[in-house]
Amino acid sequence: MALKNVVIVSPALALENNGNWQTASRWAHFLGERYDVSIVREWTRYCPSLPAPDLLIALHARRAGASLAAYTEALPGRPSVLVLTGTDLYRDIAIDAEAQASLRCANALVVLQDAGLALLPADVRAKARVIYQSAEALPPRAHLQRHAAHRRVLPITMVGHLRAEKDPLTFIAAAALVTSPKARMVHIGGALDPKLGAAAAQAQATNPRYRWLGNLAHAITRLRLRRSHAMVIASRMEGGANVIIEAVTSGVPVLASDISGNRGMLGDDYCGYFAPGDSDALARLVERSIDDVAFYRHLGVQCAARAALFAPDAEQAAVLRLVDNLLVSYPPAPILRQEKS
Repeated sequence: MALKNVVIVSPALALENNGNWQTASRWAHFLGERYDVSIVREWTRYCPSLPAPDLLIALHARRAGASLAAYTEALPGRPSVLVLTGTDLYRDIAIDAEAQASLRCANALVVLQDAGLALLPADVRAKARVIYQSAEALPPRAHLQRHAAHRRVLPITMVGHLRAEKDPLTFIAAAALVTSPKARMVHIGGALDPKLGAAAAQAQATNPRYRWLGNLAHAITRLRLRRSHAMVIASRMEGGANVIIEAVTSGVPVLASDISGNRGMLGDDYCGYFAPGDSDALARLVERSIDDVAFYRHLGVQCAARAALFAPDAEQAAVLRLVDNLLVSYPPAPILRQEKS
């Protein structure tokens, strides 16, 4: 019996090495146990290399909106899923007509943390659900169990491509304010915005405490994150950051901008928040994580309490349940004609 076909439309593929790609890759792995899964940048009815999808998963309401609309027109009645990103939730669905149309086009909506539900229009909220992303747990490195006083260098790592939404300038400014001789402010990510790349290069040339490593392979990034004293996420908007999950499941405390998407991941009572854009507050948090043993350990305990949310088995079960339930209610996909009308 032939497997049903699932197509994942991701605006980013492997070369971009960002959160959308990580989600697409992980979901393809989860679904590959039961379905024939393809990941594409866009889908149209004139895709001769792909069979007609039995289900389409679109990542990003605006950037995958054309694919979702084309699928719905070509295969009316076939099920679809829209996974909402940070720019969807915190910008595009309020102002962009294509993103708004995607909300109503999809049969099911997925947000990646609890706070995202409140951002959805009331008339589509009933078809939405939360699926937390996941990462394999890595045992904390032994040096993380020792007090900072016994370590010569303490990497404070930010992971995120250099673009405005990630706010790398706040991290760069904080690096100039931190006074602890042990702190090393390390940024991993490619320069999607050339001006921000130039700012990072300038900071590296003038501040010995700041290092910009550029875009690294995911496996190498995770190993560097695992060696870190703390992870910084300075974003202005996030849908449910993979890097928070990878830090938490590696036993690395998080210093996070106080935004809805980060609160949805770490909880309202988390003690490691700083105001978005406030480099002074971030620098103080970095210093406190180094100097205040009780505070640092408390952050670790709070992060550990969230780790169960980010287990791969839980994410896989939720993704399979969603897709299985949608497909069971629909007949097989018809064969599409490839010629244009």
